[in-house]
Amino acid sequence: MDGDAAGRARAWHHARHAAVCDVARPWAHGTVVRATRYPSYYDFNLVRVEDDPAMSVDALIAFADDALAGLPHRRLDFDRIDAAEPLRRDFEARGWRTMSVVMMRHETPPPPGPDVAVEEVPYDAVHDLRVAWHREDFPDLDPSGYHAEAREVALRRGAQVLAVRRHGVPVGFAQLEHDGTAAEITEVFVHREHRGGGLGTAITRAAIRAAGPMHDLWIGADDEDRAKKLYARLGFRPVWTTMEFTQLP
Repeated sequence: MDGDAAGRARAWHHARHAAVCDVARPWAHGTVVRATRYPSYYDFNLVRVEDDPAMSVDALIAFADDALAGLPHRRLDFDRIDAAEPLRRDFEARGWRTMSVVMMRHETPPPPGPDVAVEEVPYDAVHDLRVAWHREDFPDLDPSGYHAEAREVALRRGAQVLAVRRHGVPVGFAQLEHDGTAAEITEVFVHREHRGGGLGTAITRAAIRAAGPMHDLWIGADDEDRAKKLYARLGFRPVWTTMEFTQLP
């Protein structure tokens, strides 16, 4: 992988934390970040592990328990996949969810595709889709606090929302955030009843166009899921792989 691009992807990711979190406390192997205004938004309340900590799973969990005291969840994000992968099985055995996340950079224009109507819409126009997405990923969690917090963060960051409709109702959307000469497509979702027809591709293609000429355009994906292949077909290249360990309430 391109070391320069990987470094920029990492810097972009850390800058998102800096923009939202009001607590950033260094520790021996990284940074503890917390957004006290948004306690239900796990992406901004976590222990960032920035090197190989050479710690046991039990020791890492104990540190997270202390660092994230008062929150209902626990989260450790490893910047280095090689440091995280050997710990994965032990975290999963303790009931933690794990996900390998690949950051991809847009480098080549997407190939021609069918003309699908995609429009910019207000944030709240796709609320029902956000609820459906959360229910798919976290069926046993109460999402009420999270949705309100995610909305406030997105509006603070000037997020653009692009949607495709069927019979006047949004059935898929993408969310785009700009910061200086870089941008990220932070969310892409299509309702399960409308998958397989190319809408995810069309929405992502529209988000690429909406981003405009950027030095870096990023998108993140589950490294073990098929979305990564879709993004690759649209001109994104993997540059940096991380891992998230999450203990749900």
